[in-house]
Amino acid sequence: MPNKFNITSRHWILVAALIIAIYACFKLIQPYMNSIIMAFIISLLFAPLHTRLEAKFKNRPNITALISCTILTFIIVIPLLVVFSAMIQQGSTFSKDAYGWVSEGGVQSLLAHPTVAKGLHFINEWLPFDSIDPQEVAQKVAQIASQFGTKLVGISAKVLGDATNFLVDFMLMLFVLFFLLRDHDKMVSAMRHVLPLSRSQEDILLEEIEQVSKSAVLGSFLTAIAQGLAGGFAMWLAGFPGLFWGTMMGFASFIPVVGTALIWLPAAIYLLLTDQWQWALFLVGWGVIVVGSIDNIVRPLLMQGNSSMNTLLIFFSLLGGIQLFGLIGLIYGPIIFAITLVLFKLYEVEFKTFLDQQDNS
Repeated sequence: MPNKFNITSRHWILVAALIIAIYACFKLIQPYMNSIIMAFIISLLFAPLHTRLEAKFKNRPNITALISCTILTFIIVIPLLVVFSAMIQQGSTFSKDAYGWVSEGGVQSLLAHPTVAKGLHFINEWLPFDSIDPQEVAQKVAQIASQFGTKLVGISAKVLGDATNFLVDFMLMLFVLFFLLRDHDKMVSAMRHVLPLSRSQEDILLEEIEQVSKSAVLGSFLTAIAQGLAGGFAMWLAGFPGLFWGTMMGFASFIPVVGTALIWLPAAIYLLLTDQWQWALFLVGWGVIVVGSIDNIVRPLLMQGNSSMNTLLIFFSLLGGIQLFGLIGLIYGPIIFAITLVLFKLYEVEFKTFLDQQDNS
């Protein structure tokens, strides 16, 4: 006869106290949740290499985890330093050239272009906006350019602050990653023990979380890298600083709907207005066909992976994740959707008899 577990008031009090304690612990670590979750996801991605290192350094978990974290640091930090240093150099050169172009009357020449003049005339005549005066626009741009030095100091301070925060978060992530790699088996066993699910249900849930976590990271970041490389190459061919604008395209790829068009479309318009229509057409075609196909084809394929989510659910999980959590929502959104779908599957299995009776009634 199977043992029956009778839930008493004492058990309910214990469960309630446990829920309150878990919530209190969550509030304590909430400011660091992004670093913890990223460490968890990176530990999943890094697991194959770490397993090989464990085979070479048997019964030395601390050294193995330390080597893995060191390798990961070199893989992430060194390429980032190279890219950002080159990006800052190209960005500084581009800013000086843009300031010189504005100072030499480039804005006035652009506003005097027949196409721009017709467009402004159409806007002033038909659209319910205040009239746009080209001279006022030129004066405003010149004013912004004259204050560019002051703004650049503020931007530099913000970038430095963001870089400092990134470094602190990265070090915290490495600290968490060390223990996740070292004590992975113990943590999984403890989690399985406290979950009130059967072993098969736990396997389904944990496997889905692992697959979606990997797919979310690969889908988002590999797509951003691919779009940045493709877009930067096209911008370089068209005469723009390729590394700088390619990096900007990589960041823009995280923005839903608009994406990399936020970068290549204004560049194409500029080329068109400066009588470089061949390069403008090339940039538009490349942006739509090549860069756009990476976003529309590669991202869903990478993100769908082995998970049970279709493209529509992936789209809304990304959109809602960004809206709710920011960029980290590109990972959180798919994980939340995946867990929900798995719980629905477990619900269907657990209540199959009842659901079948309801369908037949």
